[in-house]
Amino acid sequence: MTASLEQLRRCHFAVDLGAARTRVYVRGVGLVVDQPSVAAVNTRSGALIAVGDFAERMRGRTPGHIRVVRPVSGGTVVDIEMAQRMLRGLLGDRLRRALRRKPFLRAAACTPHEADPLARRAAVETLVGLGARRVELVDTLIAAAVGCGLPVQQPEATMIMACGTATTQVAVLSLGSTVSSERIPVGGDAVDHAIVQHLRHQHELMLPSQSVRPLHLALSDIGLTAQGPKSTVIRGRDVVTGLVRSVQVDTAAVREAIETPLTAVVDVIGRVLRECPPDLVADLVDRGIMLVGGSALLPGLDEMVRQATGMPVHIAERPDVCAVQGLGYMLEGRIEPLVLGATVM
Repeated sequence: MTASLEQLRRCHFAVDLGAARTRVYVRGVGLVVDQPSVAAVNTRSGALIAVGDFAERMRGRTPGHIRVVRPVSGGTVVDIEMAQRMLRGLLGDRLRRALRRKPFLRAAACTPHEADPLARRAAVETLVGLGARRVELVDTLIAAAVGCGLPVQQPEATMIMACGTATTQVAVLSLGSTVSSERIPVGGDAVDHAIVQHLRHQHELMLPSQSVRPLHLALSDIGLTAQGPKSTVIRGRDVVTGLVRSVQVDTAAVREAIETPLTAVVDVIGRVLRECPPDLVADLVDRGIMLVGGSALLPGLDEMVRQATGMPVHIAERPDVCAVQGLGYMLEGRIEPLVLGATVM
């Protein structure tokens, strides 16, 4: 982890700036913000119109002079000024004033594993713009592992797969550090895009972007598996006529359509294990893989990973908030550092 546990205990709040959602944890209070990383801006005046859930509902429904933007991509801030404005709107005046009363405001933030210096600098400048005098950076994989209760500080292997909106990160952790890891630009958005393209090519149907997630849920609790429903009804816009039309979608064809992005996710697990020492791989035989991140809830993903690797696969109790929850545990001092050199009787 980039920052020490002692430094993190001095922080007053923590931020997880994700491509899909932004979450803020305040020490002694808990999770205070959990909203989409979206802002709506008036391009004529430059005024910020809405942030979070309200701005998300505006996507695809705005006039020409209103633009809906995402200042964060793949866990990296791509527009520092807009990210600061979005965070100010999400926190609200009351909470911002309460934080600014701190004599030496400290903040913690998640950064993707092996983030480049420019991405790390952007995360720091974003929080400095909110009044933070010091910013501690924590690897997202370490924070997520702590948040879902894995024994990160112990000399034993734990494997975690963080399934984000734009990227997927896989790592083997031991003694509070990353032993072997890899990151690929494939996430929930790639799966959604594969479904949208399948419906466009096979059924000549344009699916609204906000209708893809309900499609996942429409495939029942057992998800995109052979035991799931054989078909489901989807409504969208006809490519030729432009009129609203409903079609009967074969779920087997949907499984085939998303096989390519999901196969890339499964392949990265094998590459990480090949770079890992044999002793740590042996620890993973019974412990298996922990899935975290919002896309970990994609129906059938855990079963696909289980069949491909032959290892147990577990989904965290609340996979979408594991990273910020882990930061919160560190801020509250719930994680004890490993004591080296202790006498074993």
